[in-house]
Amino acid sequence: MATDGYEDLELHYPRIRLMEAGYETEIISLHKREIKGKHGYPIKPDKLIREANPNDYSGVIIPGGTKNPDYLRREKEVLEFVSKINDQGKLVGAICHAGWVLISAKIVKGRKATSYFAIKDDMLNAGAIFEDSPVVIDNNLITSRMPSDLPDFMKAVLNFLKPLRKIKNSNWII
Repeated sequence: MATDGYEDLELHYPRIRLMEAGYETEIISLHKREIKGKHGYPIKPDKLIREANPNDYSGVIIPGGTKNPDYLRREKEVLEFVSKINDQGKLVGAICHAGWVLISAKIVKGRKATSYFAIKDDMLNAGAIFEDSPVVIDNNLITSRMPSDLPDFMKAVLNFLKPLRKIKNSNWII
């Protein structure tokens, strides 16, 4: 799930790793127009958030970049989608500043999580049990701090997905 200003590596690395593992991915956004990462890499979304049904997906990954999660957390449909995915025990992945979306979706209170250091206070104030680690796993919630943590993050995501490998048409939103 992304919009303008996403951290390029935090969108494309998970997407490529998921595709390599045989999962279908969709880029869900606020607009159908091409979006650009903070380093200028463009991508065309597959679907609008208002068209996405959480029941049709196995999980969601939200990349960081300062602008991307700030824009996403302002949209009611985004927060409802993330909350429903979480409530269903499906994977919710968040990298870097994407913790802001988790905070606004009200799913971090009392849960272990990490984020980019600049939003640590936001995470703590929302009730997260903050750990400064490359990846933090709390049941279906997998969080990471920054692009250099992506290998650890994706190992955790793919490990979480192992039981789903046998499910045909398991889709992800990035």
